[in-house]
Amino acid sequence: MDSIELKICNIIDKHRQELIDFGRDIWNHAELGFQEYRTAGRFADKMKGLGLKTQENLALTGVKSYLSNIQGGPNICLMGELDGLPIPTHKNANPDTGAAHCCGHNAQLTGVLGAAIALSDLEVRPYLDGNVIFFAVPAEEYVEIEKRGEMKDQGLIRYGCGKSELLRLGEMDDIDIVVGHHATTKKQYLVANRTCNGFITKIVRFEGLAAHAAGEPSHGIDAMSAANIAMHAVDVQRESFRDSDTVRVHGFISRGGEAANIIADDIRLEYSIRGKTIPSYIDAGLKVDRSMRAGAEAVGCGLSITTLPGNLPIVPVKDASVVAEALALVSGDTPVTISGPDAHSTSSGDYGDVSSIMPLLQFNTGGFRGALHTPDLQEDDLDDAYVIPAKVFALIAYKLLKNGGDRARAIIDSFEAILTKEKYIKLMESMLTTENIPIKQLPLLDSYQ
Repeated sequence: MDSIELKICNIIDKHRQELIDFGRDIWNHAELGFQEYRTAGRFADKMKGLGLKTQENLALTGVKSYLSNIQGGPNICLMGELDGLPIPTHKNANPDTGAAHCCGHNAQLTGVLGAAIALSDLEVRPYLDGNVIFFAVPAEEYVEIEKRGEMKDQGLIRYGCGKSELLRLGEMDDIDIVVGHHATTKKQYLVANRTCNGFITKIVRFEGLAAHAAGEPSHGIDAMSAANIAMHAVDVQRESFRDSDTVRVHGFISRGGEAANIIADDIRLEYSIRGKTIPSYIDAGLKVDRSMRAGAEAVGCGLSITTLPGNLPIVPVKDASVVAEALALVSGDTPVTISGPDAHSTSSGDYGDVSSIMPLLQFNTGGFRGALHTPDLQEDDLDDAYVIPAKVFALIAYKLLKNGGDRARAIIDSFEAILTKEKYIKLMESMLTTENIPIKQLPLLDSYQ
């Protein structure tokens, strides 16, 4: 380590207990996307306490703080996510929200806080030839889809995830490079410079006609039967998906019938359709639409299909060595693994949207046990969970901005965006569609006589 790197790590070590307390507080008070008011408030208070210019209520709950007002240097954004997952059975779930941080976002947020503490130190700041933006962003997890559809209809949001909204609103226009983190349960650190799936979401409603299921079933139109046919039709499409596209189609019944002896008149489904490329999941989405229409046509149900844009696939950068170097400085006996552009993950996230427009650097660290996105995820090593991410965030920012910001500029110059912001918005808007098919009620049997 050089003297400034050592200084950064020592500052963070001195604030170790503060960071652990902050991370555990967020862990015990998880909130769901676009509703993270307490979490955002706690982060904003910390940023203001460091004397940083801070903006709040961005895309409802986002918090954006600036290290300085330097103009002309690269702007490096250290980003953490505010939201948890709807897992009310987790032992540390927030009883007021039903949310739990089974995604480890509380560790990201703590890491950004720790980096802000270190980089705002008066002995460190002069070595940063550029600006650092500390950004707490809402709604990475694409959950509560029906609620987000309602929020869209109310004009509160336009897209379903926080970074997508922030891009649309122009709140990321002054950022040159984004640095992100994810928690893991593995005993290793990872340079996460791989590709991943993108996806779209479908909200489907079958409208039937209620009737007494035992006494007069011929008077009804069974929306559950339509949904059953549609779901089977989706299943028989799967052999048409190319293996190379890593397509994933998964859904569930978000609203079922009222009782076994009532013909169901309102059945709702939600589907996520993922793929390695935009064309692959658009194609799969059209096949899901076709399957829904088949179920409605067979039974005579009305049908509505609302398509919402999800996230885009991640575009790796050409050189992520700065991440590997930062991890190596703090890894000790923990192995550092490099996941490069040839690797692919079938999961998704709204960092993909960011990476389509600007360079994205990502790293993973541990500190948790169990399985992510399940009720059995638990904190394990508190230093790994909360202190190490802070050091890595800060070290990456320093390495990018020292010496005139030459490494940051090299990454920016070599990056080939696949979309401009304007083309990104146009693409997202093209995925916002609604299709309605009216109910097709045949005359009752008695009318034929």
